[in-house]
Amino acid sequence: MSGSSRDYTEMPGIGERRWVRMIKSRKNIPIRAVFYVVILIFVMIQVYPIFWVICSSLKTPDEMTYTAQYALPSGFYLGNYISALTISSIPRYFLNSTVVAVLTLLGIVVLGCPVAFVISKVKVKYANALMAFFLFGMMEPIFSCLIPMFQIYNRIGLRNTYWALVLPQIGFGLPMCIYLYTGFFKFMPDSLLEAAVIDGATMGTTFRKIVVPMAKNTTMTVLTYNFVFVWNEFTYANTFISSSDMKTLPIGLNDFVGQFGRVDWGSTFAAIVISILPTLIVYFILNKNIIEGMAAGAVKS
Repeated sequence: MSGSSRDYTEMPGIGERRWVRMIKSRKNIPIRAVFYVVILIFVMIQVYPIFWVICSSLKTPDEMTYTAQYALPSGFYLGNYISALTISSIPRYFLNSTVVAVLTLLGIVVLGCPVAFVISKVKVKYANALMAFFLFGMMEPIFSCLIPMFQIYNRIGLRNTYWALVLPQIGFGLPMCIYLYTGFFKFMPDSLLEAAVIDGATMGTTFRKIVVPMAKNTTMTVLTYNFVFVWNEFTYANTFISSSDMKTLPIGLNDFVGQFGRVDWGSTFAAIVISILPTLIVYFILNKNIIEGMAAGAVKS
């Protein structure tokens, strides 16, 4: 393509910058207005449910009964939180969810990172086939494995244990973990690893002291991405856990359903707020690392 007729809109980033300039231009105020309205609507759809649950958790029993559902609380009533933490076993469920999340995330990273490194950087036979095998796991429906896993866990005595929740979540979390790590390792310079080997470092030392620190942002992305799913997981806990001492938070919310299906909504909303706080805290703390980790394997033209 000649220089005079070159289509810059096809170049990476050029089209995006033209859209940004067009939106910021004073001549395109209607476009800017529509753009901001769409963003505002999207933010409200995402944020309002959380805001509504928090407000509802601060309402008194009378406000829950006699005021409109969308009305704001008259004050900061903490009785619902006290009830959620004392009457039910929410602290125990919180501990169970924490243990399951820590063991699952540790297993996913410890297994996924080395496997992705071997597929990307170590010259092994059938590396592409191995990658395709793990990617196939991303398409495997969870429900197709519930009955076989239930029978196996029941036979070997893993039901009502942490491992009944940890093992399947590691298995289904590994494909995405390997995919993200592989995207990063593919663009890591081979010369960096070769220099370490020339200096006398073994492959294990190179992996621990060079590869793992460089993949920090990708690791944070993997941890955050999987933490959200593990913390909110309901299917495995509802299938493999029947003991009240081993329930996790999503299952424990049923404790607030009383006789004849009556629900203590104030305590339920307080328990929901308690259950979503860890995911919100993790996301806001690691937000920068998540964005950098997701973009780490991007192709640069």
